[in-house]
Amino acid sequence: MTLLLQIMVLVTSVMLVLLVLLHRAKGGGLSSLFGGGMQSNLAGSSVAEKNLDRMTLFVIALWVISIVGTGLLIKMGA
Repeated sequence: MTLLLQIMVLVTSVMLVLLVLLHRAKGGGLSSLFGGGMQSNLAGSSVAEKNLDRMTLFVIALWVISIVGTGLLIKMGA
């Protein structure tokens, strides 16, 4: 069970990095410092962006659950 949760942590970590990189920069951060602030903002966010947000939150939830589960199993000595 511990091995399964550790694999889940690894997979969700990679997925989380990829999902965060897919997000559009919303401005004001380091991306605008290096020329990313020249983009024009659209009036609203698209359906794809909303779905990407939902998918990212789902993967974050799986990531947190797998880390807490791994920690509990290690603490119990399983």
